[in-house]
Amino acid sequence: MSDSLLQRSVTTSVARNLAHTTKTSPKMMSITPRWLLSLLPWVQVEGGTYRVNRTKVELSKAQRIAVELTEGGAAKIPSQALRSVPLFYHVPEAVLTRMVDHLTTEVVSLGNKLIVEGQDRSKFFIIAQGQVEVLSSGVHGSDLRIALLTEGEFFGELDLVSDKPSEITVRTTTPCVLLTLSRKDLDAVLAEVPNLEGDFRKAIDDHQERASMVNRYGERNIDLFSGFAENVEIPETFVDYSASPREYSLQAVQTAVRVNTRVSDLYNGPFDQLEEQMRLTIEGIKERQEWELINNQRFGLLHSVDPAMRISSRYGAPTPDDLDQLLSLVWKKPAFFLAHPKAIAAFERECSWRGVPPPTIDLFGFPVLTWRGVPLVPCDKLEVTSRFQSNQWLGTTNILLLRVGEADQGVVGLHQAGIPGEIQPSLSARLMGLDSLGVASYLLTLYFSCAVLTDDAIGVLENVEVGYYHDYNVRVSTGFDNGLGI
Repeated sequence: MSDSLLQRSVTTSVARNLAHTTKTSPKMMSITPRWLLSLLPWVQVEGGTYRVNRTKVELSKAQRIAVELTEGGAAKIPSQALRSVPLFYHVPEAVLTRMVDHLTTEVVSLGNKLIVEGQDRSKFFIIAQGQVEVLSSGVHGSDLRIALLTEGEFFGELDLVSDKPSEITVRTTTPCVLLTLSRKDLDAVLAEVPNLEGDFRKAIDDHQERASMVNRYGERNIDLFSGFAENVEIPETFVDYSASPREYSLQAVQTAVRVNTRVSDLYNGPFDQLEEQMRLTIEGIKERQEWELINNQRFGLLHSVDPAMRISSRYGAPTPDDLDQLLSLVWKKPAFFLAHPKAIAAFERECSWRGVPPPTIDLFGFPVLTWRGVPLVPCDKLEVTSRFQSNQWLGTTNILLLRVGEADQGVVGLHQAGIPGEIQPSLSARLMGLDSLGVASYLLTLYFSCAVLTDDAIGVLENVEVGYYHDYNVRVSTGFDNGLGI
């Protein structure tokens, strides 16, 4: 063997056995910024219950109607579903049952005018599938969009009980499946049994009388006098309260962390094994907390949005027009938008296509997009629903807009600090004991909930498509005819 091949030093592979190794604490991919938890004001809740007192709403509010589509393409609803229409709320059950029996399923193509302004079509519509736009002629004679209606919403109910020509035009923006009831069908219903027509008309008249006594929020008008006239009798008034205020109970998220005592005794440096197990578990609890605040069926933000505060994206992709409309709903001190990162990216693509890139601000040390000065806060707990259609991946989600704080009648987080064994506000850790194998168990419990103090504190943009991309090398000379620039 030549001298050049002789080992002249200890090898690095052997020497590293004597060296100290620099280690990191355990990392976890599922940890997110959880900005919602930081942006919500948290209210201390004594006794685990938070009661939201409101003024009395004199008129029932419109609710979306759940329509079932059968395999044969027919649509149907239970009779009680018609009480979601405020005009029909006090109509006798016998009338509602017969009205439902006379509903007809209609399949309508895109661009079809269902109601024409100035004409008396006298037909009531429930959208089982699809989307329509409501238009009205402005003072300049052009069609102005009043609303965009989607599945579960309804229109035309006033045309059934009025002889006046319609004041709106309704046009389909997608192919639609509709449930309809004509004036002729309603007259047939009321003629089936004596007194039905009288009971129906009385219920309608009572509704219209109550409607004249309330404001646009459905609350009783406060009678006031304003002016300089003398000898005018001062009106008397009072503000009534809801007899059944909503109560929110704190929800518990719990788990038991198990650590073998031999592990914590012998392998406790440089990182404390129990401390790391607790830290990572708490991260998971906090992630679940944010998910529940958005998606919980009882108190989650998505399920707390009033039907009047729900709008649908016009063309799928989230446009500046869509976010402007959302701002017009939650216009009283809007605090922040909440959206999936893919939805924010889709919105930024639409802004880039139009040449209006949104500015950014610094939020907790990180750049965040804004629109009209309101931050678009990313949150992956607003889930994206994926599906394949025509060999193309499609994904839809929602964008929330919130006003926050008790003082502004907004959205607040609820917790109870000061609980036994507390290691963070409203989060406790308690030793449950050792088993026969020397494994220690620690119970972690987090108590929380959230409350929407008034209906106009939160709005949602629904059916947001996140998978649309523009071809920036192709420009259409006619402009943005369909709202997407294609």
